[in-house]
Amino acid sequence: MDGAGSWLPRLLTQVEDGLTSSVTTAGPLSPDAVKTLQAGGKRMRPMLVLLCAGPEAGEDAVRAGIAVELVHMASLVHDDVLDRAPLRRGLPTVYAEAGRDRATSLGDMLFSTAFRILVDGGDVKAVTEISDTAVDLARGELLQRRGAFDTNLNEAEYLERCGLKTARLFEAACVLGRESVGGQDAEAVAHFGHRIGLAFQMLDDVLDIAGPVERTGKARGTDLLDGTVTLPFMEARKVDPTLAEVDLGSLDEATAEVLCDRIAATGALDATRGRAMGLIDEAKKGLAGTGIDPDQRKLLELIADGVVLRYS
Repeated sequence: MDGAGSWLPRLLTQVEDGLTSSVTTAGPLSPDAVKTLQAGGKRMRPMLVLLCAGPEAGEDAVRAGIAVELVHMASLVHDDVLDRAPLRRGLPTVYAEAGRDRATSLGDMLFSTAFRILVDGGDVKAVTEISDTAVDLARGELLQRRGAFDTNLNEAEYLERCGLKTARLFEAACVLGRESVGGQDAEAVAHFGHRIGLAFQMLDDVLDIAGPVERTGKARGTDLLDGTVTLPFMEARKVDPTLAEVDLGSLDEATAEVLCDRIAATGALDATRGRAMGLIDEAKKGLAGTGIDPDQRKLLELIADGVVLRYS
């Protein structure tokens, strides 16, 4: 924020104001929507939109930032329904407080509002990008459900799932920002966004194993309890092949904690962190040689580093 001078804080404020105003007319769902948007999100995706647009960012970039965050929040609400999650960022989920039907409706409303924001701006390319991204998010969720409780899941399947379910929205944020100012080097920023999105997911998977709940806002081993096999489990399986024999469906919170300790004891968490940091390096190197302004590139590199520092 310091490096961006006044332009980034000003535009982020516009995004924040736009998020609130976009959902306050949602009738009975308005209180849930506002509460969801104010539940401690980092706004990393809107920030990527604005940073990829740079100081020239205008209304198109602000609208794209609002839409990207609405899609992100909608996907989290729907995830909470599918996972029957009691907590998100340490707070009760809409699903836990108001039930499946209301949470599902809220997620649908947030998705719909994202498209309305872009349609109102008349940006056909942006609508297409978000539409394609929403489809990929759903594909990623379906892959996760298909691979649930499969302790022999391979890394290619894991990376495909993460690429669709997490990295795709990071990629879209970067592309939307760049397209809003002419689209030069859109392919380079797409590569950048995809790489840091994958790293973000890998490090999030480390936190699920390492905890603790006061930092993650959810019980340790939540992914394992949900049957979701992640990279730390796969890295641990290389050292301890008997992990493939674990029945994830039989876990409770106590036995999930024991399994987390068993995974951590193999060195899998450091191995996963190392792979994530490699992706961050790839992301930053991919920006070299582009026409992106050096100061703007430095800000993007700081965001990439921030993905790692958040988990240090």
